Amino acid sequence: MPNTPTNAAVGHLLTLLQLTDSALPTGAFSHSLGLESYLSTRQVHDEATFTIWLEKFLSQSLVYSDGLVVRLAWEAEDAAAIARVDQLVHAAAVPREIREAGIKMGARMLHVATSVFPTKELSSYQEQILAAECYGHPGVAFALGAKGAGAPCPDAIAGYLFSTITSMTQNAIRGIPIGQDAGQRVLRAMHQPVIDAVAVIMGLEEYDLGAAAPGLEIAQMRHEHLRARMFMS
Repeated sequence: MPNTPTNAAVGHLLTLLQLTDSALPTGAFSHSLGLESYLSTRQVHDEATFTIWLEKFLSQSLVYSDGLVVRLAWEAEDAAAIARVDQLVHAAAVPREIREAGIKMGARMLHVATSVFPTKELSSYQEQILAAECYGHPGVAFALGAKGAGAPCPDAIAGYLFSTITSMTQNAIRGIPIGQDAGQRVLRAMHQPVIDAVAVIMGLEEYDLGAAAPGLEIAQMRHEHLRARMFMS
């Protein structure tokens, strides 16, 4: 007889699927995280240029920000360690819009995760935010929800990275625009880069948090001053 998945394995998979669903109401559809600045200069203008941009965004930025945050938060052993991760990622976000996006999407992710998958760790993080001890970040809330469901750390990281990639692709479909079929081809092309990114993240140290590509940070700052905008960041 074929092996039957355990309830725990299926449970954490279903939790990850729900928390990474593109329909999760975190407000990600309102943020391009700097992509719109590249659209305005036509550096990104079709499927091919977006695929290149997205891979660089993943490997040179997301790995060292939200991806590493998910790992550090998953590994955190107490509330003080969670607060440290939260404060570090907030301080590392130099562009104002990116800091604000993290707070807004973090609040929504925490609200959903706490409502649907309540755990002591999520409630404690929520209390820290209300007490102004933490700012709130979607990667931290996601990691706590995924860990509470029994998801292994690499699975949680991969789920979060691919969820972010999916959100960015949906925004590119609207913003460039490219078609839905093109979006699916982009997502398929990102499978191996996401796997590679997880391997990199698992080997990083806390001091790697916040390492970023200056060009992307400048584009994220420029976005605030674009003449016309579709996205909040």
